[in-house]
Amino acid sequence: MSEKNIVLNVNGIEVIYNHVILVLKGVSLQVPEQGIVALLGGNGAGKTTTLRAISNLLKGERGEVTKGSIEFRGERIENLSPADLVNRGVVQVMEGRHCFAHLTIEENLMTGSYTRTDKGEIAANLEKVYNYFPRLKTRRTSQAAYTSGGEQQMCAIGRALMSNPNMVLLDEPSMGLAPQIVEEVFNIVKDLNEKEKVTFLIAEQNTNMALKYADYGYIMESGRVVMDGAAEYLRTNEDVKEFYLGVGGGERKSFKDVKSYKRRKRWLA
Repeated sequence: MSEKNIVLNVNGIEVIYNHVILVLKGVSLQVPEQGIVALLGGNGAGKTTTLRAISNLLKGERGEVTKGSIEFRGERIENLSPADLVNRGVVQVMEGRHCFAHLTIEENLMTGSYTRTDKGEIAANLEKVYNYFPRLKTRRTSQAAYTSGGEQQMCAIGRALMSNPNMVLLDEPSMGLAPQIVEEVFNIVKDLNEKEKVTFLIAEQNTNMALKYADYGYIMESGRVVMDGAAEYLRTNEDVKEFYLGVGGGERKSFKDVKSYKRRKRWLA
């Protein structure tokens, strides 16, 4: 990780569901100011649980962080409510494009501004969202239920932007979308990062696409981080190419079986 100012520091967290099921096992990661960090791995690797631990959405699924710490700008945030985190600029876009089906696109977007009281600021934020997502402006009076998957994903991201976040946790943005729409969504993420200085932590199974746009990546398997590095390094690493980029055809069943894999202690207190 570079020497940039670290805004999010996850240090050795463990997460347990229903008091018995250990899902995350000593996960550590860092996200720098104005960076794009990818959290990679297959289905069930622990990516979504990691994001929900950061945004404090675990309690709704009877989960809790039992060890380790999570800091945002130097402040411990494990005991803050999701609303407190939104007020501090941390917003999660949930997996599965959770829009209010019976509301219009514009009404969905406006629900993201509930922490704002200045009508001028809300109007400016809405116009900014429409500038980044012109398709939403065209469909602003349509019920979300009758829009495409890509439009719903754009609506979910746009709704997050209505609160003027400085960090967005983006969960599986490519899920169920056509390749050209995925490319469009990631291009907008890159634009938001460069022009609006929004920091992104993206959980994504589409490793190839995520590493094309991210600066740094962490690979998870079975609730642990098994590898991390600059995006360019991960893209060219032979083991990553075999397991996650569809290049090669080895018989290995686990990333941890490769000879180059070495477990390292990572920032644990």
